[in-house]
Amino acid sequence: QVQLVESGGGQVQPGESLRLSCVTSGFTFSSYAMNWYRQAPGEKRELVAAITSAGDQSIYADSVKGRFTISRDNAKSTAYLQVNNLKPEDAAVYLCDVPGMSRGQGTQVTVSS
Repeated sequence: QVQLVESGGGQVQPGESLRLSCVTSGFTFSSYAMNWYRQAPGEKRELVAAITSAGDQSIYADSVKGRFTISRDNAKSTAYLQVNNLKPEDAAVYLCDVPGMSRGQGTQVTVSS
C-alpha cells in the first residue's frame, strides 16, 4: 500500500534550518508530483511547496519564498523540504502529500527562542 513517512522535524531557534524528508513506497514515485503542506494548531492547512514529477518545476507559498526549497530524488522515492531562516510563524506539523492519493502523518517543527 501507499506509504509516506516524514522525518527531520525538531525544535530550533529562529534563524536556524532543518531538512525535512518524505520517504515513500507503494507507488511509482517518479510519476507523481509531490506537495508539502503544513498545519498549525487552529489554522487551516497551508500548501507550502510543490514540485513536478521530474523535479524541473516548483512553486512556493509567498510566506516561504526564498527560505524554503523543495526537491526530490526519484531514485530514492524521497521528497525533501529544506527550510532555512525559520521564524516562529513557521512552527507547524509538516506533511508530504501525493496529490489525489495519500498524505503522511507529518513531522513537527517547533521554532522558539
